[in-house]
Parts: sequence; C-alpha cells; structure tokens
Amino acid sequence: MIILTIVLHSWLLFSMGFFGGSKIAGAKHQVELFDSIKLPQWFRLITGYIQIVGCIGLIIGYWYPGIAAWTGILIGIMMLIAILSHFRVKHPFGKVMPALLNILIAIAVVILYADELSHPFG
Repeated sequence: MIILTIVLHSWLLFSMGFFGGSKIAGAKHQVELFDSIKLPQWFRLITGYIQIVGCIGLIIGYWYPGIAAWTGILIGIMMLIAILSHFRVKHPFGKVMPALLNILIAIAVVILYADELSHPFG
C-alpha cells in the first residue's frame, strides 16, 4: 500500500508540475485551451501558479502526509472546476480526461492520507 501511495502522490506532483509550468510558460496548447473554454489568459497564469503551489505542498507532503492530503483537496477542487469548464463549452470527453484522471488521483491521495488531515505537521 505504501508503494501505491507514493506512486499516486508522485503522479499528481509531476502532473501538476507539468501542466502548471506549461500554463505559466504560455505553451501554445494551454493558451488555445483557455481560449476554447472562454477564460481569460490571466486566469491561465493564476491557475498555473496555484498548480505550482500544489507541487510545493506535495513535495512537503512526502515528509508531512497531512499537507499532501490538504493539497489533494486543493487539487481536487481545481480539477472539478476544470471538468465543469470543459462541460460548459461542450468539449469532447477526450479533452476532459486529464482533469478527470487527476481528480481521481487527488481523491485517492486524500483518502490514503485521510488520517493525517487533522494534524498536518505531525
């Protein structure tokens, strides 16, 4: 179970790092994505920075699992908003898949670290 937890935790870390970094860097596919879901480009930057903050929380979470659990909640909320944004503009299911996969992994991280939610720093 420990290996599964570390794998899911790490997947979420790398996923948020990749997508957050590409949003901040202004990658063409991210700019086009935010245009297609009818959100302003400044919101793309805010989303990217929040994802990087999530990465920092997940890194700290290796030593303090409660922080990883709270970060999982933050990422889960972000992914729920992403899913709703895709549905709002009627994107095909394939475009919703990354957010759906990440919300499921975030939920799993929260569940796996649920005992640590009440005392995040030990």
